[in-house]
Amino acid sequence: MFRKVLIANRGEIALRVINACKEMGIRTVAVYSTADRNSLHVRFADEAICIGPPRSAESYLNVPAVISAAEIADVDAIHPGYGLLSENANFAEVCRASNIKFIGPPPEVTRMMGEKSTARQTMKKAKVPILPGSDGVIGSVDEALKWAKSVGYPVILKAVAGGGGRGMRICRAPQELPDLYNQASTEALNAFGNGDLYMEKFIERPRHIEFQVLADEHGNVLSLNERECSIQRRHQKLIEEAPSLKITQQQREEMGKVIRKSLKDIGYWNAGTIEFLMDEDGKIYFIEMNTRIQVEHPVTEMITGIDLVKAQLRIAAGEKLSEIVPQPIVINGHAIECRINAEHPEKFTPSAGKITAFNLPGGNGVRVDTAQYAEGVVPPYYDSLIGKLIVHGKDREEAMNKMQRALDQFIVQGIYTTIPLHKKIFEDEEFRAGNFDTKFMERFFEREKAKAE
Repeated sequence: MFRKVLIANRGEIALRVINACKEMGIRTVAVYSTADRNSLHVRFADEAICIGPPRSAESYLNVPAVISAAEIADVDAIHPGYGLLSENANFAEVCRASNIKFIGPPPEVTRMMGEKSTARQTMKKAKVPILPGSDGVIGSVDEALKWAKSVGYPVILKAVAGGGGRGMRICRAPQELPDLYNQASTEALNAFGNGDLYMEKFIERPRHIEFQVLADEHGNVLSLNERECSIQRRHQKLIEEAPSLKITQQQREEMGKVIRKSLKDIGYWNAGTIEFLMDEDGKIYFIEMNTRIQVEHPVTEMITGIDLVKAQLRIAAGEKLSEIVPQPIVINGHAIECRINAEHPEKFTPSAGKITAFNLPGGNGVRVDTAQYAEGVVPPYYDSLIGKLIVHGKDREEAMNKMQRALDQFIVQGIYTTIPLHKKIFEDEEFRAGNFDTKFMERFFEREKAKAE
C-alpha cells in the first residue's frame, strides 16, 4: 500500500480522499491555492503545499506546480478526485513519467473515452447500445445537415471534449442547424479549446441512468449497479438516487454483462461511470463515460456498503477486486443525494462569501460530505458545490422522508444555497411518485410559477 498520497483537488472531494487515506494509515499531502489557505482539506492533511494564486489555471490546473509539490513531498501516488485534472490524460502521463502512481485508469484509455465521439465508436464495437448519430466528428455544416437527415430530427449537437452542457445544442429543423452548429462549435472552442462536434438523435424525455464500475489491473471488472440522475437543471445534476426506479433486474444483469466485457476489452482499470439515456420505452443508450470517481458516488456506497475511494486506492496499489469487494454485490435499501450549491435558489446566481452559521444534520442513515464550516469563506473562483447531503432508507419512501427531515436541519447562513429549492422538490407530488425525466425541472418551475400566481 502507498506510504503517502497527494490529493490534486480541493473542497469536499479532497477531504473525502484524505479521510479514506487516514483510515488506511496513508499519509496525505494537500495542495491549495491562496484562496483556500484556510480550507479544511488543508487543515486535516498531514502536509499542505501552496501551488499558486486563486485562479484554477494558475494553481489546481497547473500541472508543473502539482508535480513539483508531489516531488517535494516525496509522494508515491496522486489522487485527482473529480473535475480539475481527473480526466486529463496528459497529466496522467506526466505522473507516469515522474514515477508517481496516478490513481485512475491508464492515460491511453482516459484519452480514448474522453473523446466523446471516439468513446461512442468504441462502445459500439463492444456491442454497447448507442444512440443513432454521426460516426465521428462532423467537419462542416453541410455534413451536419446530411447526418441530421439520416438520423432524423430532432438531433443534438455535442462537443467531443464537452461536459456540463457546454457546446451542446438541440436542433429540430434543417433551417435551425447552421446557426446552432456555429454556436455550439464556438462555445466548445471557448470552453474546452476544441470546437469539434458530433451528433446524436435527441430523445425528448429521457431518464439519465449511470452504472458505477470498478476494474482492477488484472483484467477483472465489476458493475456496482446503477444510479438515477434525471433531476437536472441546464444539464447540471441536482439530485441523484440509487437504485433507479425504472431499471429492471434483467436490464441490470444484462447491462452489467455488456459493461464488464467492454471495459475488459479496452483495458480499463480503477473506478469509472458509464452514462446512459433511457427512452420512454425503457431502452437505454450509451452517451459517455467518466473515467474518475463521480460527485454522486456516495449513493452507491450507501446501498452496497463499499467504500469506493478506498477501493480506488487498493486497486491502484495492485490488489485484485476479489480481495477488495465482497461478491456478489447486494443492494440494500435506497439512497438519495442532494447537491448543496452556493447559489441563489431561484435566480441560480453564484453566492460567494462568509458563512456566518453552519449546522449539519445527523442521525441514522444521514451523511454529509462537505469541507465548509462556520466562519469559513466560499471563494468566488470555483465550482459552487459546497456539500452533499446523502440519506439511506429501507426503501425510497423512507429515504425521501429522511431527506426532508435532514434538509430542515441543514442550516447555512451568510450565503444563499439551493437548500430551499431541494425542500420544494421533495414536496412535489410528481417527484415523490417517481414521475420524472431530465426535463422534470422545467415542468417543476412552471408548476411553482402557477402556484405563485
